[in-house]
Amino acid sequence: MQRTNITLLLLTSFAIATSSLTSTTNPQADSTCQANMSPFPKYRSVKKLMLRPPRHWVGDAFHVYPVFANMAFTEDISPLLMYDYAAPKNFPASAGQPRGVGQHPHRGFETVTIAFQGEVEHHDSTGKKGIIKPGDVQWMTAGRGIIHQEYHSKEFTRQGGTFEMCQLWVNLPKRNKMVRPGYQAIESDKIPVVNLPLNAEDGTESLGQARIIAGNLDSTKGAAKTFSPVQMWDVSLPNAGSEVEFPFAADHNCMVFVRRGSVEVLSGEGEDLESSTLGPQDLALMRKDGSDLLKLRVVEPDSKVIIMGGEPLNEPIANRGPFVMNTQQQLNEAMMDYRNGKMGR
Repeated sequence: MQRTNITLLLLTSFAIATSSLTSTTNPQADSTCQANMSPFPKYRSVKKLMLRPPRHWVGDAFHVYPVFANMAFTEDISPLLMYDYAAPKNFPASAGQPRGVGQHPHRGFETVTIAFQGEVEHHDSTGKKGIIKPGDVQWMTAGRGIIHQEYHSKEFTRQGGTFEMCQLWVNLPKRNKMVRPGYQAIESDKIPVVNLPLNAEDGTESLGQARIIAGNLDSTKGAAKTFSPVQMWDVSLPNAGSEVEFPFAADHNCMVFVRRGSVEVLSGEGEDLESSTLGPQDLALMRKDGSDLLKLRVVEPDSKVIIMGGEPLNEPIANRGPFVMNTQQQLNEAMMDYRNGKMGR
């Protein structure tokens, strides 16, 4: 018995010594460990570049680019649905009726309207009305149903001038599809502004600013209240050649849209990053590749971009015209409610 114990002790000691020697002298193990401790951050890569699409008129007031094109109403961009952008356009002064879109219904989602130049006026079936002025945002929840109309404000119609705006449709989770309609009138001075780069030391040159309409950037919370996590940042980048990083949740869909100027989206890891160039009204749909960092390089001075996205709902999307629900049966019910005068109350 004593001899057996001595043999086992010697074998165990040899195994421990061999294991210890391997872990400290194996060059391949050291190389693998070092590779997993890369000093370079990983930046989100581009899944799809969507170049500026043809424009079309919405009513006689809004000459828009349907930016999401054939990606609209798909899970790839959820919880966003559709995005129309009206680039700067001059409208002459007029003594006639304001240009616009007549009464129309919505159900099952939210519309987000931003006026960059000019003014948008609206009325709806709940009795609400107002004017969206430059920099302002209207975040309207259609919910179970609302009927409204949108048009150039009377003052803008009388004076004429340059008009620029956008409208984003945001899906509602199925549990909130039939909430009471309403809206948030968010004035420009109520939208938090974040200086770039984030966490810069005192005296560091400013590389731009981001208006946080919805979501969070660093520790700053956006102005809008949302039913699911949504990000929408209006970003100004004045300096050509500058590079700016943005944290963006790795499990959220993310898009970069250029309003004006040009930027490069830098992707990958290491010293040689891949570059994708975006011009006016181009969009980059980013890949969910595990990275939680977005990096942009400014190509043209005074560039302006919209960074947007959010947590995918992972729910069926059924859409027809102004209604977005989860099933065809719900769409049929929406049409019947509208025809029978049951919507918008």
